[in-house]
Amino acid sequence: MKRILPLFAVLLILVGCSKPKADLLIYNAKIYTVNDKFDIAEAIAVKDGKILAVGSSADMRKQYSATEEVDANGKAIFPGFIDAHAHFFGYGESLQSADLTGTTSWEDVLNRLTEFAKSHPDGWLTGRGWDQNDWQDKQFPSKEKLDKLFPNRPVLLERIDGHASIANQSALNAAGITKSFALTGGDIVEKDGKLTGLLVDNAVELVSNKIPPPDEKKATKILLDAQKNCFAAGLTTIDDCGLNFDAVEFIEKMHNNKSLKMRMYVMLSDAEKNYDYLFKRGKIKTDRLNVRSFKVYADGALGSRGACLLHPYTDMPTKSGFLLSDRKHFEEVSKKINEHGFQMCTHAIGDSANRTILKIYNQVLGGKNDKRWRIEHAQVIAQSDFNLFGSASIVPSVQPTHATSDMYWAADRLGKERVKGAYAYKQLLDQNGWIPLGTDFPVEQINPMLTFYAATVREDAKDFPKGGFQMENALTPEQALRGMTIWAAKANFEEKEKGSLEVGKFADFVILENDIMKASHQQILQNKVLKTYLNGEKVYEAK
Repeated sequence: MKRILPLFAVLLILVGCSKPKADLLIYNAKIYTVNDKFDIAEAIAVKDGKILAVGSSADMRKQYSATEEVDANGKAIFPGFIDAHAHFFGYGESLQSADLTGTTSWEDVLNRLTEFAKSHPDGWLTGRGWDQNDWQDKQFPSKEKLDKLFPNRPVLLERIDGHASIANQSALNAAGITKSFALTGGDIVEKDGKLTGLLVDNAVELVSNKIPPPDEKKATKILLDAQKNCFAAGLTTIDDCGLNFDAVEFIEKMHNNKSLKMRMYVMLSDAEKNYDYLFKRGKIKTDRLNVRSFKVYADGALGSRGACLLHPYTDMPTKSGFLLSDRKHFEEVSKKINEHGFQMCTHAIGDSANRTILKIYNQVLGGKNDKRWRIEHAQVIAQSDFNLFGSASIVPSVQPTHATSDMYWAADRLGKERVKGAYAYKQLLDQNGWIPLGTDFPVEQINPMLTFYAATVREDAKDFPKGGFQMENALTPEQALRGMTIWAAKANFEEKEKGSLEVGKFADFVILENDIMKASHQQILQNKVLKTYLNGEKVYEAK
């Protein structure tokens, strides 16, 4: 008997040692897997950066031993959030410029800029985020006071949507602009025979192209600053919509030396050099970088009246907006992209721009397909055109916070009837049965909680308007969560590796303070990311 007991103990140890080993085991959680059945689990095991198993706390702790075990204390866990439309590099750049978001007047803009200039005394002075629609007079500013404040230093201040800017005379001189002239898809605004400094759409590039590009040190800071804030927001994949190939090569270099960890889906900008580069190199696909698409611009933005409409703006009957290139360009580009097997993603805001691109897509794609060509924004759609999404399996990639940002003045721009086809996320969802969601940051804030709130509640933080803005087009909480995870992954051809918490997928997930599926409106808005994991590695923890 004395010999049997020690032998039994040894057997117990051996049985214990035979458990499969995990790197990380999180238990006592409410895990939204976002799988096909929308199953909820209690525990998740991670091995070598991927999900090893998902199940109950009791079973998982019994079946696996782990190097690290974490008690989630009943908190909700979601797949890492994917922003299906953003400007990651541009956001990082904006962190190095004057922040003009939330300004209440042109004077407020000038005060912020003057203060920023004290700590940034050299080179071009840039800022982003002003929106005249937030000001009492709602009029576009002009450059006179900028010229007095900065007579010898070039200044360029971007509107919140990136489709208009104010330049001072020094900046205009650097671009060789001494008077207004006609250009396709843009305006150099003049009043009483004098330049106002206001540049719309393609006119902005005439000046912005004169700003020296960031050197390697600054570019590194741009990307790492953006990454830090995005991880803190629970984002684990970002679609960067519109970069040049040299920026992609720099991102790839930072991925390779492991200084940049963020997963990125990059759309190359509509430029010959980018087509030549990617057609020659072919699709780029690693665990952290995916480049297989091109970003094309059909029109401008609604806020700056550059969106191309079928009928004139209700609040400015002399304007209907404009396409940024002629129709022939879009036809040629779409054929070229299709012939080489790449994805086309086109910015289209106005109902005329959407109709133009939808018809071209339908002609090139020729019916139902799995090429996942996208319309970015799909903001204003004529009621007769919604079916053009479903007929060619065209993906509407939308940003719900645009609805809650624009709802105060959208009807003024569009009129009571036309606005019913704007921000129509439910109608768009019904076309293909899925819809990816993003933010368009830095146009909007990077916070995915605001995306979820705008998609489902469609009110601002002060409960305006009561009952929500055009609630017939609100999404359900489950639809919104899918749009921020698995459907966003699908828009990137990545649904088999991310977007849900299933065995074999990347261990990208976020732990939230409040369960957004059950939380009150205020709890959603004030929600806090407790931890963000990428590849099973904790990349952010709230202090």
